[in-house]
Amino acid sequence: MRRNLAAARLAILSQLEYRVNFIVDALVQPILTASIEAMLWSAIIASLAGNTLGGFGREYYLGYALWANFLGRVTTNWMYEFTMHSDIESGQVNAILMRPISFYGYFLAQFMGYKLFIAVLSFVIPVVACWILGASMQVDRLPLVFLLVAYYLVFVHTMSFCVACMAFFISRASSLTGIKNMAMWIFAGELIPLDLYPEPLKSWLIYLPFSAGVYIPVGYITGRFGSEVVWQSFLSITLGLLVMGALAQFMWRRGLQEYTGTGA
Repeated sequence: MRRNLAAARLAILSQLEYRVNFIVDALVQPILTASIEAMLWSAIIASLAGNTLGGFGREYYLGYALWANFLGRVTTNWMYEFTMHSDIESGQVNAILMRPISFYGYFLAQFMGYKLFIAVLSFVIPVVACWILGASMQVDRLPLVFLLVAYYLVFVHTMSFCVACMAFFISRASSLTGIKNMAMWIFAGELIPLDLYPEPLKSWLIYLPFSAGVYIPVGYITGRFGSEVVWQSFLSITLGLLVMGALAQFMWRRGLQEYTGTGA
């Protein structure tokens, strides 16, 4: 536990080293993106007859856009995934293999530490924006949402670990990160709410663990559905972790057999 906490602290301190970049990433960019999303969805709803879309009005979509922007940034992993790719391709993985901590655990601690720090620091942005714009939001539901998001981050990292392990077998495996993140942008419901998709695609996407990244927590905060959907999402993440965990272990062991330790 002390090693994991030290790795998490290292991730936070390394990001705080460049303070301007950190402030832009944690505060300025989310505020600008939230403002654009709010104006976009306000214009879309205002142009519709009856000012509703899929049975929900302006206040629901404003709340969804603001919280989806926030949670989409928190649950996306590209920085540490690129780092894992780079460490494997360059040979820097040798240094981590010699330490009393696993490669997976070392980056999981950093990823969780930085993401939870960002979430605690910037969650006030969607709260204040929803209050100013009159968007749907139930603040008393935030604790369960943060618990779901924290659990989902473990799933995200495990999936990123599987993608990073492709660097053992192919060159320029980091290009897969962009493809994966674009797919998750759609599957998680960050692009549009999943209940706007046609059946049966809508039901498939909601039952997949990816929906726990944006659609499920945002829908719960904005009052689209109750806690039973959130608990169902915990189950889907658990099943996803079992599958991704088995795949990650297989790829790591097979990758080490193929790996030639040169470089750092």
